Amino acid sequence: MTQSYCKFTFRGEEWGRKVGTNCFNETEPIMNDGFWESGCDPEMMRILESSLNKLKGKGVNVQMVNISQLTQYRRDAHPSIYRTHYSPLTETQLSNPISYADCSHWCVPGVPDTWNELLLTHILRGEL
Repeated sequence: MTQSYCKFTFRGEEWGRKVGTNCFNETEPIMNDGFWESGCDPEMMRILESSLNKLKGKGVNVQMVNISQLTQYRRDAHPSIYRTHYSPLTETQLSNPISYADCSHWCVPGVPDTWNELLLTHILRGEL
């Protein structure tokens, strides 16, 4: 099972940038082990893990891949301004790229690929 217990915020101040910034012009992932954005609920993750452990104690084999935290590290993997727009951008938007940067999807490079690699590894090992 893959699951996310985060409402991703994409605020630059979450990773030490100025207030009001987002994923625009980010080129490196977050390297701080244990990083959690403020929109995440680590307590919910602990509850989920506890519930899975109870199921395992009853003989039910359930596994979880935590893509929430894995994904948060990749502030650099959003399409940002490099995506298809369904309507032409206004002059005001074009003059301020940070205002239309797409920070709600992970496309480049590798975040969905990493999810798929993890899933494939579990399948090939017979763990799913």
